Amino acid sequence: MKLYSRKMTRELALDIINWQYAPPYDLYNNEVTDDAIYELLNDGYTAVEDETGDLIGFYCSGHSAQVPAGRMLGAYTEPAIDVGIGMHPKLTGKGKGYLFFSFVLNELTASGSHSIFRLTVSRFNIRAIKLYEKMGFREKYHFKRDTNEFIIMLKW
Repeated sequence: MKLYSRKMTRELALDIINWQYAPPYDLYNNEVTDDAIYELLNDGYTAVEDETGDLIGFYCSGHSAQVPAGRMLGAYTEPAIDVGIGMHPKLTGKGKGYLFFSFVLNELTASGSHSIFRLTVSRFNIRAIKLYEKMGFREKYHFKRDTNEFIIMLKW
């Protein structure tokens, strides 16, 4: 599968916001609001499509990839490229994550100046954590917000 970055559009943002993940991943489900659309259009999000033009996921970097509670705790003070990803629910758990995330990291490497990547993941998301570890990320910090615990992982 060949992947391509595409500028986020309102149509793509609405598609992403309407994705529905099965439990326990339903934490990632969104509501269609003006704020949610604005965030995807204006806060550094990029769509990812396959060679047929199908939307398969998205990524963001910088401030958008950070969890606000982690920022308040000072978890993001070291220089790094923060990255966040989302994959279409119909593709998750099917072994496509490595190709997708490799593409994202290559895109960010081409446009960034740091050699360290940082991501934040919910501790319950074992599937994602295994992928990140396979790609060389290691746990650096963890913090809790309400009932959800987060892990910050780094890749040098």
